[in-house]
Amino acid sequence: MVGLIADRYQKALPVHARGRLLDMGCGSAPLYGAYRNHVSEVTCVDWANGPHSNQHLDLECDLTAPLPFPNGSFDTILLSDVLEHLPDPKHCWAEVARLLAPGGKLILNVPFYYPIHEEPHDYYRYTRFALRRFAEQAGLSVVELEPIGGAPEILADLLAKLLTGVKLGWGASAIQSIARAFVRTGAGARLSRKTSTRFPFGYFMVAAVPGQRA
Repeated sequence: MVGLIADRYQKALPVHARGRLLDMGCGSAPLYGAYRNHVSEVTCVDWANGPHSNQHLDLECDLTAPLPFPNGSFDTILLSDVLEHLPDPKHCWAEVARLLAPGGKLILNVPFYYPIHEEPHDYYRYTRFALRRFAEQAGLSVVELEPIGGAPEILADLLAKLLTGVKLGWGASAIQSIARAFVRTGAGARLSRKTSTRFPFGYFMVAAVPGQRA
């Protein structure tokens, strides 16, 4: 999953990331190096006492409450593997819409067929229909909404995690290597694409506020 997500962001950030960027729920900011050179300013925020250490963290704040920034403060908001951990998604979408400047863009990803993680703060799995609905209700237009991976990636991830759970890390690494090699073949890529509609590993989305960027 980490590799698939990184590939999507590597392609999307040069196109969509601009100006003042808010990494919302940044965790350890794994994408910091990928977006830093595409924007003029970065602000990283996350929960207090979160499970991740982050040298780039600028502000600890409650992501379920209004963030301490004026309306239209950011041109780009990053929401990577965060939405499923927020108990009130409508609040999050409204806050994103408030904080984005005209023409600003939200870039996000969420898991779908994925194990419970960071419990007890793992609340939802979102379909593409739910993501589109939330975006449009918040007044954002959907620029891009695509599945990340399909059945081969799901099966490999599940088996790798089961092997890791029984202390067979070498087997997990082997399964992941085989799966990566398979989905790079023509047959593997076709199987991944054909199954991703019904069996998405996760989703990647870009949404925009109407208007022109400054």
